Amino acid sequence: MDPRSEVLLRQAERFGGALLLAGLPADDLLGRLPRARGWSWHAGERAALEARFPGRAAFDVNMPDGEFDAAVLFLPKARELAEHLLQTLAARLAGRMLYLVGEKRGGIEGAARRLATLGQPRKLDSARHCQLWEVQVECAPEAPSLDAQARRFALEVAGERLEVVSLPGVFSHGRLDAGSALLLEQLDGLRGGRLLDFGCGAGVLGATLKRRYPDSEVLLLDVDAFALESSRRTFEANGLQGTLIAGSGIEDAPDGLAAIVSNPPFHQGVRTDYRASEGLIEQAARHLAPGGELRLVANSFLRYPPLIEAHLGACQTLAEGAGFRVYRAARR
Repeated sequence: MDPRSEVLLRQAERFGGALLLAGLPADDLLGRLPRARGWSWHAGERAALEARFPGRAAFDVNMPDGEFDAAVLFLPKARELAEHLLQTLAARLAGRMLYLVGEKRGGIEGAARRLATLGQPRKLDSARHCQLWEVQVECAPEAPSLDAQARRFALEVAGERLEVVSLPGVFSHGRLDAGSALLLEQLDGLRGGRLLDFGCGAGVLGATLKRRYPDSEVLLLDVDAFALESSRRTFEANGLQGTLIAGSGIEDAPDGLAAIVSNPPFHQGVRTDYRASEGLIEQAARHLAPGGELRLVANSFLRYPPLIEAHLGACQTLAEGAGFRVYRAARR
């Protein structure tokens, strides 16, 4: 069981009412708290929860409907997302209890200080390298608007203006990262057909693909509900059509793709995790049509070319700069 859940269960007598678990891990916590419901923005964890506890965990950027006696927020990594979620939960919990749980190395002590704007916070427990805090919401805020939280910025791509909409918690929130900028310059010559932006984030790569290849269907896959909503808003802002896929990895993509384009994610929580990017390379051939290709950008220090050649085909370096490399390989 996740150590954060273990800390909660040390205080299980507090959680007998209608409880919302926001950002909960995919463990047995829902089974141990029968009146609890889950709210997840991680597609993989939500799928695992749904398989074990059908109908008890929502996947959305919006807080589930209903009345709750209390809520627990599992502290997310991104500070702006944590603040948005705290305000969202507190707006619905006037006079009731809001709990915050997280790892010490994940910044729980600093995040807990923000509870002081809502009431008088109190640390309930410290164990398993985690802390659990509570506050009775005495000063309930206005419910925050995602529109107000969004950061909008414009890019000039291939001589055209692209409007980007980024929500809290999304990778490189409010700006274009150096890796994606390098990859944007290497999107020429793709075959027509179904094009996948894997780990789509705010949809910059996907929107550029749709602009450059308007007759192709563009798919956008991400594990994070806030990323998918950002991509949806980016496409809407530019008058584009795309298909959103909530998935935890390339295994959730369809087959027969003409190309997979990706700045693959490699951070999970407070730890570095390369499973999604390595899984993409290892399984890309299963999802590509014959002759279909993978183009990805990665940190230069990552030894991806041997992995690409072992699972896909000859690896070509298309560009290098700012500590990144763009690789290309076609399915054998």
